[in-house]
Amino acid sequence: MADGLAVRGTTREPARAAEIETAGAEAAVADPDRLGTLMVRLQGVTLVAWLLGSATGPAAEDLHGPRLETFLERLVDTPVRGFVYEAAGTVGEDTLANGERLVLEARERWRLPAAVVGQSPDDHPAWVAAARAAVAGLL
Repeated sequence: MADGLAVRGTTREPARAAEIETAGAEAAVADPDRLGTLMVRLQGVTLVAWLLGSATGPAAEDLHGPRLETFLERLVDTPVRGFVYEAAGTVGEDTLANGERLVLEARERWRLPAAVVGQSPDDHPAWVAAARAAVAGLL
């Protein structure tokens, strides 16, 4: 948003949508465990940032495996032309490495422009800089 881009943020919880709006982004209630809720939100979207490196809950591993893989396959038939993947966070290293592999394979297979953010979110300013650089590089 600081770079003048329109941003749509997602939350699983409708009650948290106001937080996204207050931050200046358009809020969308969607759940990466239910990909259909994301797919209907892609109209007008150029780039998707899959920032789930610190996801929690029983399905966290799926978000970097089967859910991610299916989402990438479905992106081919959308107007989305860029994908940023967060490959750092509290999710296990092997899980994040698998997600990164899936993203890089999608980049090759479907020529989907993609970038990987490997900066730890523990250093928030450095993480923000890395994420912004990834987005800028794809735009």
